[in-house]
Amino acid sequence: MKRTPFSIIIPALNEAASIQGCLLALQPLRDHAEIIVVDGGSCDNTIELAAAYADKILSSDLGRARQMNQGAKQATGDILVFLHADTELPEQALSLIEQVISIEQVWGRFDIQLRGESVMLTIIAFMMNWRSRLTGIATGDQVLFVRKTAFTAVGGYPDISLMEDIALSGALKKISSPVCLTAKVKSSARRWQQYGIYKTILLMWSLRLRYWLGADPHYLAELYRTGLLWKR
Repeated sequence: MKRTPFSIIIPALNEAASIQGCLLALQPLRDHAEIIVVDGGSCDNTIELAAAYADKILSSDLGRARQMNQGAKQATGDILVFLHADTELPEQALSLIEQVISIEQVWGRFDIQLRGESVMLTIIAFMMNWRSRLTGIATGDQVLFVRKTAFTAVGGYPDISLMEDIALSGALKKISSPVCLTAKVKSSARRWQQYGIYKTILLMWSLRLRYWLGADPHYLAELYRTGLLWKR
């Protein structure tokens, strides 16, 4: 069995347009990391495109939290890195993680850069990074990394339809504060471009507020998928 210091876990659903590019960028890391793609029931050829470039292709019930937990169960690495299929790691990402993760600080995330020409995307990314440092809460787009022992200790991602990254951050904060790396991951701005930047800002803040007020994550996930502020 291949054993490496890192396991990079990629949840995927109908990611034919981006999965191959994502995995190709990870090939130089395979001496130090196993690559695990966890498919949530794609109806395109995501699995076929990923097969040649991953160490493990797993199938899971739909749901990003379930998919990432499934990947973590099969992971052999001591450090788990949760990467979205439309996101690119910075150079020397694994070395940067190795330098900062410790017994005292068992998890962290990167800063984020949103791909696109709009100045607003730069401002949004800046605010995401600033808010994360202030609150100690990270989003999945920022690429969370965590020692497997700590991930297991908090029970992994909670089985909820949305905000699983927020919930995991809250649980991990009870063990240690996060390492906030300034190196930037590059993430797709497709949601912002699809639904409009200002509408998406309002939607994301609304979803986060309603989550903290106790709204059902399943209902919030429906709003997230459709880009609506409310649904009857």
